[in-house]
Amino acid sequence: MTKVEKIRLLEETLELDENTLTEETLLSEVPEFDSMAKLTLIVLCDDEFNKKLTGEKIKKFKSVRDILDFIA
Repeated sequence: MTKVEKIRLLEETLELDENTLTEETLLSEVPEFDSMAKLTLIVLCDDEFNKKLTGEKIKKFKSVRDILDFIA
């Protein structure tokens, strides 16, 4: 899966329009990145990428790139 495909999957997960996110997008500037979105991201990482994401790791994410680096 390419980075663009991963970003599209994140947009779908956060119920955002296509081309809303870039690698540089700061998560603090995405109102949809709330507690429910974080729980959904945990499930997504487990189901799609076989990665165990925790709340502590999410707290360290500052940008979309941080999420991409984690699921790489």
